[in-house]
Amino acid sequence: MSEALDAITDKVLAYQPDKHPLKVIAGTPDAPLRIGDIEIPCYVLEDETRVLSQGGFARAIGRTGGPKGGHDEDLFNLPVFLRPRNLARFIPEDLSTSSRPIQFQALTGGSVATGYRATLLPEVCEVFLSARQARALHPTQYHIAERAEILIRGLAQVGIIALVDEATGYQRIREERSLATILEKFIAKELQPWTRTFPYTFYEQIFRLKGWGSAEGMPRPSVIGHYTNDFVYNRIAPGVLAELRSRNPVQPQGWRRNRHHQWFTSEYGHPRLKEHLESVTALMRAAGSFDGFKRSLDRAYPKIGNTIPLAIDDDQHEGL
Repeated sequence: MSEALDAITDKVLAYQPDKHPLKVIAGTPDAPLRIGDIEIPCYVLEDETRVLSQGGFARAIGRTGGPKGGHDEDLFNLPVFLRPRNLARFIPEDLSTSSRPIQFQALTGGSVATGYRATLLPEVCEVFLSARQARALHPTQYHIAERAEILIRGLAQVGIIALVDEATGYQRIREERSLATILEKFIAKELQPWTRTFPYTFYEQIFRLKGWGSAEGMPRPSVIGHYTNDFVYNRIAPGVLAELRSRNPVQPQGWRRNRHHQWFTSEYGHPRLKEHLESVTALMRAAGSFDGFKRSLDRAYPKIGNTIPLAIDDDQHEGL
């Protein structure tokens, strides 16, 4: 009866009438978080909150039954495993808020489940270990402190967030979401009007470092497009060059329909592009040779990712 009442209470605490339960984007019941021989179902929600299932959390700390030694009404808003009055002086003030149950929508089936944020686990462990050290535990709570010690030792090797990300496979999803955010800031949804973006000095310095003489009135060799990709688009931010090539592919005639820089957002991408061009041009001005410039460029702006460069004639005239 006590366990059933506790479960109902935690569901009441988790109820959020003004919010829809967040959806799971990573994690399945058959891929639990493992700490030693302890297994806890874990998930990542769409707002990137890492959660542990309510039942798995309770089993992990070895908690069964109702509060031991009675409970304090002031602690009613806490999960049942933190309500015993003998734990009160070891519970930080902010735990009453951060320990509230979280409702979430399962990845398959759409059923609503309840859990706790993953970072609550080490905090709860610390409460029981502090109480044990102060000799304040009820005899029936000793096994929870023993479990807490096992968990803390396991978590000492790597953070709880990293463990959940590994168990759920969210590491890869996190990288994809991060890349999507970057591209959203840099790349516009619509093609922008052409404006002169690449300064004349950018090409002038390439001509100087390559020993090609003056750039004044001279046609630009096709390799300039390769250099532009290498010096600029492949170093300004992750995924930008690949996205530009996708948005602005080479036409059958061998040319791109638009300039790559016309796809940059006016409020963020374009200003960042101009800043990057100024910095790269400054590095070229300071260099005494092309190889010296490339070494400085690699130190200041390491190439991002492992983008395989296209053939030189596939990258003609990317700037202007």
